[in-house]
Amino acid sequence: MTAIVFSGLQPTGTLHIGNYFGAVQNFVKLQTQYKCYYAIVDYHAITVEHDPEELRRNTLEMGMDLLACGLDPRQCVLFVQSQVPEHTELAWILSAVTSYGDLQRMTQFKEKGEGQEFVSCGLFTYPVLQAADILAYKASKVPVGEDQVQHIELTRRIARRFNSRFGETFPEPEVLLSEALRIMSPAEPTRKMSKSLGPKHYIAITESEDSIREKIKTAVTDIGPRPDTNEKSPGVANLFLLLKLTAPKEIYDQFEDDYARGVLKYEPLKRAVADYLVKTLEPIRARRAQLKEAEVREILIEGARTARAVARRTLEEVRERIGVGRVVL
Repeated sequence: MTAIVFSGLQPTGTLHIGNYFGAVQNFVKLQTQYKCYYAIVDYHAITVEHDPEELRRNTLEMGMDLLACGLDPRQCVLFVQSQVPEHTELAWILSAVTSYGDLQRMTQFKEKGEGQEFVSCGLFTYPVLQAADILAYKASKVPVGEDQVQHIELTRRIARRFNSRFGETFPEPEVLLSEALRIMSPAEPTRKMSKSLGPKHYIAITESEDSIREKIKTAVTDIGPRPDTNEKSPGVANLFLLLKLTAPKEIYDQFEDDYARGVLKYEPLKRAVADYLVKTLEPIRARRAQLKEAEVREILIEGARTARAVARRTLEEVRERIGVGRVVL
């Protein structure tokens, strides 16, 4: 039986290259190997203050970006979380087998809530909704970065506790740990690339060639290797990572050799990074320009129909096991 994969992405606007190289590129590969469900998790986005119109727009934009990056509705199920209400009903049921202490220990809740005047209950309980997202499809594999491993461990505990109380129902999903690719801000390479830091801190997958070249040209480098080591500074390491992800191996190896011999010049390094990054993103930009909003909406609607049929079967089984009424539609 083909393994089932689930992953969700919050609709935060246009994808940037950190999102692409860190996660989405891997999603594209996985869709050819497994049965994949990819959700745009708009309910997760409302756990902090947000603008409703912006969220609506970002949700559609995210769908367009994911399709442009290579997600294929013929190979995976792409849908919007809020269009499958079984997620939220299952989350309520799973909250009854989730430990309050487990939720208190979630480090991301502590980080996101720190310094905020208002911390929502949703921010505290959203790991339960995340577990429901995964378990609704009985996914056995979840591609995540290291920062999400704690949440998948919680999902495993929730599944285990439910199975122990009500009978074997859910698999305990395994982490598909993607390579730890941390694309840093070109303007401040000690910080991870993020749109929240401002336009100079990220490169969007749909960014113009001129803008990409300018951001790489002005990217912070350094004045040489770190004292007493031959380690690259954060800015130089970031440029080398982008080159490794986009350029032929022989090109990357040549610049590595120049660095090792102490003859590296930043201008040709930056020019090569810009050239190969533009070349990598060009087909994505071209596909994105061809997509029509109506076409994307229909893909997301059809994806939700497919996802809901699966999630409904899971919920019917869960309701039967816990002793509540059958689903009536």
